[in-house]
Order: sequence, then C-alpha cells, then structure tokens
Amino acid sequence: MYASEKLAHFAVNLSLDSVPPEVLRAAKSLVIDTVGVASYGSLFPWSQSILRFAQATSAAGHARLFGVDGVRMSAPQAALCNGAFSHAFEQDSLRKPGAGVHPGATVLAPAWAVAEECDASGANLLKAVIAGCEVMFRIGAASLHSSEKKGFHAPGLTGPYGSAVASGLLLGLNESQMVSALGIAGSLSAGLMAFTKSNQGSDVKRLHLGRAAEAGVVAAMLAKEGLDGPETILEGRFGFLEAYCDDSNAELLTTNLGSSWETSKTCLKAFPCHITAHTPIESLRVLMGEHRFIAEQVAQIHLEVSEKVLSHHVIREPSDIKQAQYSTPFCVAWALHHDPYQPGNMNDAILHDELVRQTCRDIQLSPFSQSEKKNSAWSSLLRVTLKSGKVYELWSDEFLGSPNKPLNSTQLQQRFFQLTQGCLNKKQWWIALNSVQDLASLRDLPDLIYSPDME
Repeated sequence: MYASEKLAHFAVNLSLDSVPPEVLRAAKSLVIDTVGVASYGSLFPWSQSILRFAQATSAAGHARLFGVDGVRMSAPQAALCNGAFSHAFEQDSLRKPGAGVHPGATVLAPAWAVAEECDASGANLLKAVIAGCEVMFRIGAASLHSSEKKGFHAPGLTGPYGSAVASGLLLGLNESQMVSALGIAGSLSAGLMAFTKSNQGSDVKRLHLGRAAEAGVVAAMLAKEGLDGPETILEGRFGFLEAYCDDSNAELLTTNLGSSWETSKTCLKAFPCHITAHTPIESLRVLMGEHRFIAEQVAQIHLEVSEKVLSHHVIREPSDIKQAQYSTPFCVAWALHHDPYQPGNMNDAILHDELVRQTCRDIQLSPFSQSEKKNSAWSSLLRVTLKSGKVYELWSDEFLGSPNKPLNSTQLQQRFFQLTQGCLNKKQWWIALNSVQDLASLRDLPDLIYSPDME
C-alpha cells in the first residue's frame, strides 16, 4: 500500500471513541483559537480584498465567514476566505516541531465551511479536524521542512492535503475516493517565498493559506464526483516528497499512525509575529519582568538563532507590516518597546517608530555557538546587555501556547475575547465559546458569526 492509501484508511475509519482525551482537548482549543484569530483577521485590507473577490465569484451556498456579518458562500469560496482570514495577521496555529503546517487555516477553516454546507454535527466536524491534522502533520514532518529552502511556502504545499481529508470525511468519501482526493490535492499545491525578498507583494502570503484551504475542498468535491488522483502522490516518482523537498523521510508519513497522535503537537501563537520570533520575545519579556529594566536601559541585544532564521527571517528594513511580522529582529525590537501581548500594538505606525527600527538594525544575530542549544528552528539564546554593564541571558525552546506549555482554559478564553471583541458582542462571545467547548455533543454547528437578532 502507498502512504496515501494507508492515510485514507485511517481517516475514513477514525472514531472519536479512539481519540485520547488530550487530543480532543487540543482539537477543541484549535477550534476556539481559529475562530478568534480568523474573526480578528477578517478586518484587514488584504482580507477584505479576498472577500470582495469571493463575493463576486462565489456560487450560492450556506457557509458563513468568521467575523463577517450576513454573508453566505459556497464551501470552496468560504474556505478561501476563512483560510486567508486565519493567516491574515500571523496569529494562526501550527505544529511543534515546525513542519510547514497551519491547521487552523488549512484544516479547521475549510472543514467548517464544508460542515455548514453538509449540515454536519459538531462531532463530525471535530473528527474531521483531527483526521486532517493527523494526515497533514505527517506529510509536513516527512518533508523535513526542506521545501522552503527551495523557495516554496510550505503551508501552501501541505495545506491542500489536510483540507482534502477533513472535507472528504464530511462529504462522506470512501477510502478509494479519499485516496483520489489526496492525489488531486497534490496537484493543487502552490506558494512561493518570493514575498520575503521583494519590496512589495507580501499580501500574497495570506492568500497561500486561503488557496490551500480552498484547494482541499475542491479536491474532495471532485473525488466525490468520480475524478481520480494518483495514489503515488506522496512518496512516489514525481510525488510531493520528490518534487518539492531536497530532503525527506517517507517513513514518517505513516509511522505509528493511530497510536502516536500528531494533533497533540498543535501549537497556538501568543504574539502576532512569525513563530521564529516567539521564544526570543517571551525570553525578553521574562527578563524585563524579572530584572525590572526598560527599553531605555538596554545597550545591546544579541540573538543566537537557527539557520532558518538567518536565511529567511532577517528583514532589517521591512516595507510593510507583513514583512515586519516576518522579521525576527524587528519583532524582538517591537517587543522591547511595546507590549507584544496586545496584537493591536503591531500596526502601521510601528513601521515609522524610529526607536523600533533602530533597535532592529542594531540587534546582533549569529548561529548557535553550542549545537546542543539548537532544539529546533524556533529555539533562541537571548543575551541582553544593559547600559550599566549588566548582562542577562536566557535560552528557550518553549513559549506560552506550545504543546509543553499550553494555554489553560482561562487564558484561552481571555485570548478569544481579546481577538473577537471587535467582531462579537459579549453575549455572542459567551455563546460561541461555550458552544465550541461542547462541540462533540452538538447536533448543529453553533452560530459563531454575527447574528442580528442576538442582542
């Protein structure tokens, strides 16, 4: 059997009764986080551009959009919007260790759209999300995250598979159809890293996730209509691993499938920044709190980071907010001068904040001097030298929201409210949050979006 056949068999035969409690908790947290993140993300100009396009081209449908009042679309177009909204402001979920996957944008967003079209239960949606994560995370892991070295944006490549599996389950695909859905999804992958080395065009990064979400829905719908896709799509000749990856490990596609749960590796973000900035930002704020120093007392910041940061995430003079969020030194400079736990503090005015820009220019970066310190591409060793001569240092590979340091229920609620307060009133917030927490027992999906009669 090829990997796509084994993965399809697993997904189609998955039962929620077999899923460990901690995996269910991770999946529910993913749903709550994504609804909040996407609602917040719907407000930005680039999201509104995608929304206008979808409104102009969508067929009639029943799927609603996160954070948008009174709009219903066909499932593919709703997935396009909700996927892009989820990734609109660098706050959406991913996997730790990194594998080039964003489950909120490319599994939950399309699954929600299809579930509304199919009038699916909350339990079926939850099962579809878990199955999509299990498959997509393994595909990302098998790539050894090497596709971005070739210039591909990894979530645009892996996302269609997760979306196809989640959508396919909700559409009732059998094993053979699910294999085809995966095969079709592989030919709908897309996304280039050109935005990191250009002076404009970084809006396209958000589109990559929306297109991946949409592609998986289309793949599943085509498979249901009888279109075939190659079963060799993952590890076969000219398949995903060969075409997109300089290095890979095909064994990871199915190793411990059904016994070792990838969904538990889901990671939620604490800051509106690329994930490589999270450990140094948290380390910086921890040191500032413990030793009671402020930005004006800092003489120098030095970071030891991974090769991925040095090759992809050092943008000293970002031309827009999207490039700023993608730059590790800029995000650390921003966190020195502003509260990083308030996403509203990451705004266009920051681009013209000379204190932030000068700090970004001055931050020193180097590769890890001790190989044992490099746990992952997200690890960092932060060294802060004060004008008094005092030096503080902190190494980290964890941050609030990572699997080993998850948000508790109170923190998750606070984050949800913080993100949705511009889209939902307090009553809607409580109904949405309580509904998602009880998702597995709901016959119908909760009304998480605007409802005019709810006052």
